[in-house]
Amino acid sequence: MIRTLTGTYHTTATSGETVRAFVPFPLPPDPPLDLSGSLLRLLERATLAIGRLDSISALLPDPKLFLYAYVRREAVLSSQIEGTQSSLSDLLLFELEEVPGAPFDDVVEVSNYIAALNHGISRLREGFPLCNRLLREMHEKLMSRGRGSDKNPGEFRRSQNWIGGTRPGNARFVPPPPHDVEDCMSALEHFLHDELGGMPLLLKAALAHVQFETIHPFLDGNGRLGRLLIPLLLHQGGLLAQPLLYLSLYFKQHRPVYYELLDRIRTQGDWEAWADFFLEGVEQTALGAVQTARRLVALFDGDIRRTQDIGRGAANALRILDALRHRPMLSLKQLCLTSSMTFPTASKAMQQLVRNGIACELTGQRRNRIFVYDAYLTILNEGGEPL
Repeated sequence: MIRTLTGTYHTTATSGETVRAFVPFPLPPDPPLDLSGSLLRLLERATLAIGRLDSISALLPDPKLFLYAYVRREAVLSSQIEGTQSSLSDLLLFELEEVPGAPFDDVVEVSNYIAALNHGISRLREGFPLCNRLLREMHEKLMSRGRGSDKNPGEFRRSQNWIGGTRPGNARFVPPPPHDVEDCMSALEHFLHDELGGMPLLLKAALAHVQFETIHPFLDGNGRLGRLLIPLLLHQGGLLAQPLLYLSLYFKQHRPVYYELLDRIRTQGDWEAWADFFLEGVEQTALGAVQTARRLVALFDGDIRRTQDIGRGAANALRILDALRHRPMLSLKQLCLTSSMTFPTASKAMQQLVRNGIACELTGQRRNRIFVYDAYLTILNEGGEPL
């Protein structure tokens, strides 16, 4: 549905230039979303796909294991959209306190993302509401070190920012002036907590993401935090027992369409076109996560059977395999710590996994060797190549 502008333009001065900053109207849209036709069908399909994802996470032998892996995959993808060159392997090396291949600041950004997400999940499970205070806490974690740590972590901005372009005057989009940010975010918080409107949770998440990105309340980190808002809202609303739906890969694969639709909302009020795109992404992403979970379960089951067939030494090899299932990249030193095995025993068991084609050594060194569960990492890496 084509409406009109979904906000007003305020003239403001920044960096010596006069610009028109966009201040969005509070949600929900007026007139309301048209839920007839294709949008309703997409909503039903996306909701069904979410249900499948939620049910398979309950059937996994260790849901925390899947969450550990998927969160790291999402952290890499979301940070890549912002221009980092870090890979999942870089992140795992960094967590081993090894030197990654990507620039240090890139990997720190990804690590910060995990800390922010974990903080948000933990707070929600304590019963804390999804509110502006929590978003500021998560932003503080997100920007705590590395690039952007000097841009007021945990605080709404007090200066004008812009998106695209080399300066405010040629920017693609200018968010609200700083003095309007608090009111805009208060209105968004009210929308998040409003249960009287009866809006389906998936559509609420779709609208909230756009509104957050339009407000751009922080000096940096808005894209990553805006993407985190989606799984947190679905988790808090009870649609997902585990926060396992991450749309960064979908947004990464359709970046031009994503930005075009955000602009169309602001200038034409075409919320329905955005909702179509968003719900298609939810369905694709949820079904993809279900397939990934099934592939990982099949991989683990097959490799356990292969390891059991080793014969003598199988018990120790299975203990090493279990450690690699929990962290697909490990040094022998850490394996000894996590499995309570001696170094010679762990080394011998690891070599059995290497000979069986399950693990491989990364460094080529004789000391301080690092081993990776290669097939596991390959599955997680799909779509995760830097842009």
